[in-house]
Amino acid sequence: MKNVGVIGCGNISGIYFKNMTTLFDNINVAACCDLDRAKAEAAAKEYGIERVLTTEQILSDPEIDIILNLTTPQQHFEICMATLCAGKHVYTEKPLSINKEDGDMLVRTAQEKGLYLGCAPDTFMGAGIQTCKKLIADGWIGEPVAGTAFMVCHGHESWHPAPEFYYKTGGGPMFDMGPYYLTALVNLIGPVKSVVSETAKTFPTRTITSEPKKGTIVDVEVPTHITGVLTFANGALVTMITSFDVWGAHLPNLEIYGSAGSLSIPDPNTFGGVVKVKKSFHTDWHEIPYTHGYSENSRGYGVSDMARAIEEGGTGRASGVLANHVLEVMHAFLQSAREGRRITIASNPGIVDALKQA
Repeated sequence: MKNVGVIGCGNISGIYFKNMTTLFDNINVAACCDLDRAKAEAAAKEYGIERVLTTEQILSDPEIDIILNLTTPQQHFEICMATLCAGKHVYTEKPLSINKEDGDMLVRTAQEKGLYLGCAPDTFMGAGIQTCKKLIADGWIGEPVAGTAFMVCHGHESWHPAPEFYYKTGGGPMFDMGPYYLTALVNLIGPVKSVVSETAKTFPTRTITSEPKKGTIVDVEVPTHITGVLTFANGALVTMITSFDVWGAHLPNLEIYGSAGSLSIPDPNTFGGVVKVKKSFHTDWHEIPYTHGYSENSRGYGVSDMARAIEEGGTGRASGVLANHVLEVMHAFLQSAREGRRITIASNPGIVDALKQA
């Protein structure tokens, strides 16, 4: 059993607290903290957490093994580095950091100190994508040769209570949703070798229509429509679009096309979803039942898997190395468009181990 200290008790924390206190039996939420102490006290009361601490107290507490970093992306690097320097393992929400150089530093520091560094998303560990991973491994579609990944919408200003960040540096559709799609693709196909892309900033401003900031005008600093091609180490080519500029579309979330068939993959922002296969020369798609568990919202699975790896001396699947590879790929999309050239990816997370069947 590993004791977890949670830093950040905002919107995403509820599902983590719920799952870590009810779903996973190898972790214990020992303490929590937030800059707004009232939020931490409310979480502690709701989920039966004994201690509410300050950031300094939670980092120095000798009883806490793992820090779960649920702060905003701008704080990810600072909190993760402070945790590693305090001698604790750390798992953070996505992205690993905003800057690629900071991601490299976190991976290097964790390795030097012999500590575990993990990062969301862990949705690829759910029933949907793990079933897809088994289907590919068992040869249902042959060798993956191509794919498509589409995340298109018209942004978050119509529903999010504080959507400004999504249009500032470190935001945009690629950094917001790209981690889900890219992590799933790397898990299913393998490492990315290179990226070539184009980007656009279609609307120079956005008007918030959600409460409590309705009517606020936001200056857009980042590309909001990003399209490109990923070349994977095995030679597969995947077309990807992430966009906050689209009012509606009839596009799949994820599909992988193999030498012997095609695979329809669930929304990578979920743990479940429908899995379908179309074999070569067959006219119809066939729905495939799950081969693995955790089809409901199981955020926190990555933390539990990290705790398992610490106990057994293995590797956590939602690792910092994997997240840093995804971070490099996301930056490569922007760099390719900015410089008008193909960008080679230097990092290589290797092959992510499959989970055991349910």
